[in-house]
Amino acid sequence: MRSRRGFTLIELLVVIAIIAILIGLLLPAVQKVREAAARMKCSNNLKQLALAVHNYESALSQYPPSMTAPVGGTFGVNNGSWSVHGRILHYIEQGNAGVRVNLDIGYDVGTNLTSGVPTMRIPVFMCPSEVNDVVRLKSGAPFVYPHNYGFNFGTWNVWNPVNGQGGDGAFFPNARLAPTGITDGLSNTLMIAEVKAYTPYSRNFATAQAAVPPASAAEVAALVLAGPDKKMGATTNDNTGHTEWPDGRVHHSGFTTVLPPNTNVEVTVNGIVFKDCDVNTRQEGSSATVPTSAAITARSYHSGGIVNVALMDGSVRNVRSGVSLPTWRALGTRSGGEVIANDF
Repeated sequence: MRSRRGFTLIELLVVIAIIAILIGLLLPAVQKVREAAARMKCSNNLKQLALAVHNYESALSQYPPSMTAPVGGTFGVNNGSWSVHGRILHYIEQGNAGVRVNLDIGYDVGTNLTSGVPTMRIPVFMCPSEVNDVVRLKSGAPFVYPHNYGFNFGTWNVWNPVNGQGGDGAFFPNARLAPTGITDGLSNTLMIAEVKAYTPYSRNFATAQAAVPPASAAEVAALVLAGPDKKMGATTNDNTGHTEWPDGRVHHSGFTTVLPPNTNVEVTVNGIVFKDCDVNTRQEGSSATVPTSAAITARSYHSGGIVNVALMDGSVRNVRSGVSLPTWRALGTRSGGEVIANDF
């Protein structure tokens, strides 16, 4: 009789154990490489956007406004609210997309709607780490695409419709800022920071809120709970902050420096716990008398609490969530005269 040689059960188990150990050793390394690649791609996106803003300024002698808004009046749902994102399409090698955009009408009406402008996915607007890189639905149909890069609307106050006063950031409604208007220095002022898509938020108080910014996440959470118009629900599609790249309102296309990056603002509504919440006290253009203030926090999915930012000089940096609040707020102002601390 011929005997057949094969692996014994113990030998198979040893081999399987060795393979499992190797996989356990390799997976973290693969994940680190993947995350490093995502951060690099994200930084490249920010660089392109910053260059586009500078190219816009070079062509028109001013930085783009966050939107156009009537002083002492209101406008329709989206007419006039075009974001910085929509205004710089021709300057980020997205000319084909820019040709389809008509800035004279709302993004979701007329030729903009029929040519599919709202649902366009602009690759440079999306971070590779975003977990909800999907089109937002309305009544079950594709409605608009989100994004991951907010423009700097300043510390807290964004817009006063009574006198046309804008916020202290680099972008605000009807802004006509030139580089000379950034008196803190282009290298000391934020232009863009990462934001998460599908952020839960509340908005539209009937009266003006305090002119000074909230001092903590708890104070922001209280405002979120008090906000009468809550955009937050059980499904991803119910949480609509930063889901409309063409919309110039702060909760869609911007951020403010009320809280440091990646600050968790947690509230419970209808028994559901929501994290990373924001608040816009009054939607810009929706009231002729009530001013807009906002706590829209910069956030990302990168490991280590990192948020990538671009400064007004076009440089790209990464900021950790441990940056001090005074430093972060100083970076948000264009003419505050602050000295930037070493923790940036």
